[in-house]
Amino acid sequence: MWLSILVIVVLTLAAIYAAAFAYGATRWKANTRALRARLDSARAPSPQQVVDFREIDGLSAPVQHYFRAVLKDGQAIVTSVQLQHDGTFNMSETADQWRPFTSEQWVVTRRPGFVWNGRVAVLPGLPARVHDAYVAREGLLHVSLLGLLPVADLRGEDELAEGELMRYFAEATWYPTALLPSQGVAWEAVDDRSAYGTLTDGDIAITMLFTFDDRGLIDTVQAEARGRTVREEIVPTPWRGRFWNYEERNGMLVPTDGEVAWLLPEGEKPYWRGHITDLGYELAQ
Repeated sequence: MWLSILVIVVLTLAAIYAAAFAYGATRWKANTRALRARLDSARAPSPQQVVDFREIDGLSAPVQHYFRAVLKDGQAIVTSVQLQHDGTFNMSETADQWRPFTSEQWVVTRRPGFVWNGRVAVLPGLPARVHDAYVAREGLLHVSLLGLLPVADLRGEDELAEGELMRYFAEATWYPTALLPSQGVAWEAVDDRSAYGTLTDGDIAITMLFTFDDRGLIDTVQAEARGRTVREEIVPTPWRGRFWNYEERNGMLVPTDGEVAWLLPEGEKPYWRGHITDLGYELAQ
């Protein structure tokens, strides 16, 4: 009798979990579609249809070298991107608790914006779903277990928005035509291996330090202060993204691997390591 009761309880719990999992996934997909619709509705036409190397003539040597290494004169400007990643994410602020993730991401380059939809395996059978986004000058971070139980829900047009625009700017190594002056980026020389880039979106302006490797490709992108979420508060913290394993995609050289880290007083703390598994472009016509 007790065995029969136990079986009934286990089957009931399994059915409840399966129903919650399915409902959470359905609701999360609907929220993702709504975010993507907002992203698309904020799009604007590209001011330029093709790459014209005449616009980079006055830039510092490392920036010119970079554009000539990763782009071809006359190729089409990237207007949107769809990416898929897999990798690991550190769930702890103080220790190493790396968990596998998969994600898909949509990017538009005019106006700059993106939606990242991630799934992190927190525990076996218990995924955390994550929306990280910059849409129409608003930053957004939403984390939920099973797509039902909120863990974090932040949005705003201040520090959070600046931090998300910094992410877009650093990840422009995946859509490098967005780094051209005609696409709204101002460059300032530093030395023969680095330069400051400034991107402005409305009343938000961010400046980041780009460093280049021996081949002239972007090696790191660093911010003096990017908003770090600590117990639902935004704390300005030095931040760096590192990129490598460049491959040719649609006539452009782009990195397929990356790592991002907070630069804390006690040392560098990586929290995301990812590899691009799929990459597709929409080009200006």
